[in-house]
Amino acid sequence: MKILLVEDDVPTATILSEVLTAEHYIVELAADGENGLALATLSNFDLILLDLLIPKLDGINLCRQLRAQGIQTPILLLTAKDQSADVVRGLDAGADDYVTKPYDIAQLLARIRALLRRGTTGLTPNLLSWGNLCVNTVSAEVTYEGKPISLSPKEYSLLGLFLRNPQRVFSRSDIIDHLWSFDSTPSEGAVTNLIKDLRHKLKNIGISAELLETVYGLGYRLKTPPTPDSEQAQAKRQKAITAINKTIERYKDTFAQRLTLLEQAQLVALHTGQLPLQIRQQASEEAHKLAGTLGSFGYEIGSKLAQAIEHLLIKEQDLTVEDAVKLSQLISQLKGLLSQPPMPLSVEQLVSIELPLVLAVVDKSFANELKMQATSWGVQIEVAASWENIQQNVSHSPKAILFQLNGEKLSQKSLKLLEKLKQQLPTTPIIVLADHDNLEHRVAVARLGIQQFLSKPIITQVFQTITQVISQGQSSQAKVMIVDDDPVMLDILSNLLQPWGLAVNTLQNPQKFWEVLTKITPDLLIIDLEMPTYTGIDLCRVVRQDSHWGNLPILVITVHTDTKSIQQVFAAGANDFISKPVVGAELITRVTSRIERYSVHQQNYEQTHPCH
Repeated sequence: MKILLVEDDVPTATILSEVLTAEHYIVELAADGENGLALATLSNFDLILLDLLIPKLDGINLCRQLRAQGIQTPILLLTAKDQSADVVRGLDAGADDYVTKPYDIAQLLARIRALLRRGTTGLTPNLLSWGNLCVNTVSAEVTYEGKPISLSPKEYSLLGLFLRNPQRVFSRSDIIDHLWSFDSTPSEGAVTNLIKDLRHKLKNIGISAELLETVYGLGYRLKTPPTPDSEQAQAKRQKAITAINKTIERYKDTFAQRLTLLEQAQLVALHTGQLPLQIRQQASEEAHKLAGTLGSFGYEIGSKLAQAIEHLLIKEQDLTVEDAVKLSQLISQLKGLLSQPPMPLSVEQLVSIELPLVLAVVDKSFANELKMQATSWGVQIEVAASWENIQQNVSHSPKAILFQLNGEKLSQKSLKLLEKLKQQLPTTPIIVLADHDNLEHRVAVARLGIQQFLSKPIITQVFQTITQVISQGQSSQAKVMIVDDDPVMLDILSNLLQPWGLAVNTLQNPQKFWEVLTKITPDLLIIDLEMPTYTGIDLCRVVRQDSHWGNLPILVITVHTDTKSIQQVFAAGANDFISKPVVGAELITRVTSRIERYSVHQQNYEQTHPCH
């Protein structure tokens, strides 16, 4: 792995270079922003460590220029400043994470490892795609279902920006920073018009689904492309829905009980003009739990009302008369809302979960047969007609690869391509399909470490083999540990995850966290942020203290999504956060993708450290 370190302080740069070299990284040093920009532009790096305060070109502007040029190398900021505004500016400029000086070396290395895992794809894609919409970044051509699309330079740049950053929300000012030079900054209205024009052109060529999603108050992001549903995925969703709706029925009276405590607090506040500390703490805890669970039961407005009640109760100063009246109004609205039956979960709330991807390097006629039957077998087929297609789809981490050998002779070109695929994805099963059953072919393929060889296969046999190798890769059931002091939330999360083949272990008492963690050795942790005795921040830090758990994925779930809270979550070592109320599709997608990355990392580690 190659790291660019941009740091003007010689002692700091020297120490960091020595530490990183000892960890087997290749380190390139730049002493100022201009030199850093030149190196990052001319050479490929796996990570950039960037100090904010550097001469000639500061870290913020260096970030902006790199992202404006389409360089998506992960950037970790090194800053002596602790003001949130500086951190936010850095992240808005395109940085992925930050560490505040003085930093702990072990934590810094853990952050570097996390970003390298996130940023490494093995191959740099020359093709960007969204469903049947494709962008060739080499020729700058845009096509939909193979037909060319004419876009203006700005429309092309905007499309590329979102396709390269599918999970990121871009504000209008972010888009201006990426698409316009500093001396020709337009108004935010120009961005709105640009997005409108791009949407209009895509609609005119037949793309009915919206490519860009408006995130109100924040900006825009790329929507998940529509994918065909499968019978298997549909069955899993229906199973999850049934389980969750049973949970809704079982806990519907719990909300009324929690509301009773809030009403008692309201009466005390109105009659005495003050609220004793113990009652106030109990009421705020109940409001916090309601804020986290009501939305998952179909009471989205209820979650917002409960959150507003919690904010009133956790204020440091005593409640005023106005606060007591406001509290009474909020509780009254919440009571009226909860008098209505809860909204059952629907299939539509889980439809964005993607099917396993299978990359098919096959001829056109066989590709059409595969695509026609793929959804009924619970997979999606992507056909690679060229090496550029293969690169793009390999970067999307297929669950299996189909590779067709044509003719009676095995060409050296086919063998080299097979070998390259095996090197790029050593843990991904490759199924070789041959027109003829030939011992020489079987031996050549076996020597590459490929275990599946089908001669003259029929379509059903191919899909049976795909199903078999994918299920073998998932045979060791992944374990998820959920820590939350609210039993309702534990049930909701368990019922969402279990139908997807995950072994879920729940813990309501955070004081037993370490005992349970070391006993079950989970593949992923889900931790509530706000809990009595030990918070989610505390538990994140405890996990990251131990090198054995340095790479364990941690998702923090929280009602509080303000900048300060989220910064604390990431600073404590969490990989991601999920806001309450929890949305089923988002939770499942994030959990399964994190577990998959963790599994690949563990396999690679075991291969390179056989003595451990």
